[in-house]
Amino acid sequence: MRRSVAVLVPALAAAALAAPAHADPVARCTELAGLAIPAAAIGLPTSGGTVTAAQVTGGYCQVDAALHPVDPAAPDIRMRVALPAEWNGKALMFGGGGYNGTIPNVAGNVPFGPVGGATPLARGYATFASDSGHQASPTHVPAPSLDGSFGVNDEAVRNFSGDALKKTRDAAVFVIAQRYSARPSYSYFAGGSTGGREALAVAQRWPADFDGVISVYPAWNAASLDLFFGYQAQVLSQPGAFPNPAKQALLYRSVIRACDGQDGLRDGVVSDEAGCRFDPRVLRCPGGADTGDACLSDVQIGAVKALSEPLRWKYRVASGERGYPGFPFLSGAAMTTPLLGMGTVAPATPMPAAAGYGVQFWDQWARYFVTRNPGFDALTLDPRRPGPWRERISELTALQDVNNADLGPFARAGGKLLLLHGTADELVSHRSTVDYFQRVERTLGKRATDSFARFYLVPGANHANVGAAFPAAWDSLTALETWTEHQAAPVTPVVTDAATGRTRPLCEYPAWPRYRGGDPATASSFSCARR
Repeated sequence: MRRSVAVLVPALAAAALAAPAHADPVARCTELAGLAIPAAAIGLPTSGGTVTAAQVTGGYCQVDAALHPVDPAAPDIRMRVALPAEWNGKALMFGGGGYNGTIPNVAGNVPFGPVGGATPLARGYATFASDSGHQASPTHVPAPSLDGSFGVNDEAVRNFSGDALKKTRDAAVFVIAQRYSARPSYSYFAGGSTGGREALAVAQRWPADFDGVISVYPAWNAASLDLFFGYQAQVLSQPGAFPNPAKQALLYRSVIRACDGQDGLRDGVVSDEAGCRFDPRVLRCPGGADTGDACLSDVQIGAVKALSEPLRWKYRVASGERGYPGFPFLSGAAMTTPLLGMGTVAPATPMPAAAGYGVQFWDQWARYFVTRNPGFDALTLDPRRPGPWRERISELTALQDVNNADLGPFARAGGKLLLLHGTADELVSHRSTVDYFQRVERTLGKRATDSFARFYLVPGANHANVGAAFPAAWDSLTALETWTEHQAAPVTPVVTDAATGRTRPLCEYPAWPRYRGGDPATASSFSCARR
């Protein structure tokens, strides 16, 4: 067990020795209230922290704490630790989503987790998470996770970009040691979207802090994705360019009709997304004008094609990123979650709450992170030609693009990585995750990468895992435990459709499931094929 016998820092050791001697779990919990978390116990600068509440709820001890910033104008990091009565000696940190701003459910499950299976907390894990260093307005429409107003403060931006991960982890370990008089024997991280970026961030920046990470649909190149969202806003805001929900559904059905079955089975899932060839011009309205919901106009076809193709910018940014690979709108993101895709109305100024999540994300980023002018019109900022905002955008890429492909230090520390992405993701392109994984393989070599990392694409799975053609469910935590603690890598894993119970092989990239005959609801009827 790596790191399980690490020497405690003096402040942590003192806290462990000061733990109450009695075994009453309620008293051991409530006595944590008011506990001071010294700055010396945290590996990045803070002004220390305080446990603000501790109570037994739902059979576990819920500990809430606030970590105080160096800049008095910056918000606290608010965090929560769940301490089970029967601790298994391990810890798991949950990542957030969107702009964060709220504490994730520490009693919940990992992204793409198994339906009905025991959550990490129920399995005896001490779990924890934070709001990443700012508090979103609970009334922000359409979701608190779209509140980017904290972007006007430098320390808050650094915390959101990754610093809060280290601060939260170190403070949580301090609290865990206070409660149990021991550090975790193994520590894991699980997150999706922004949380997936955070999972890769801890592996890159603090490779010895976590024994394994589960990164699902990671927005790892967050600033570059923001630039694509800005491009998306400009494309869809052009007169007549926005395809309404009925046209989006038409496009989806047409792609499924064209490409479903190429894997040997018509089941509503395009298994080989990269092999799907669909030309949206087959949906062209007569004469190219918009004549109704049964077709796409020329300008709408142009918009759909633009968003499914790579975007490149001709200026250099500090992270080194040069573009974003575009979205597989042509491979069919489920139209039951329009907010996460193109939305139900076109982008405009002010940005409508029914516009797509991505363009709203851009609107917040342009106003609060880039220009720091809440009244700024985000549609006037061209991400391809940012003019006076180019330097600020470059600075933000250095903070937010978590793109270090050298995971060698993480691997050498014994770390294991499970990376998953649905090929029908409408908010974070799976093509981007393919790009990052290929960089890791080029940097370390395929054999070295295979020794600590697995990457799985899940056909039909979307971003929210709701209303998808194939909502994915897999016990990735058990797979990660087995690999990390018993040196047994995943072998022929199986993913379940959370809605229907049908199963498919979870194929290692670049393979995908091909039907070979038999019960179409059973994974054994498929093989992992390559083009």
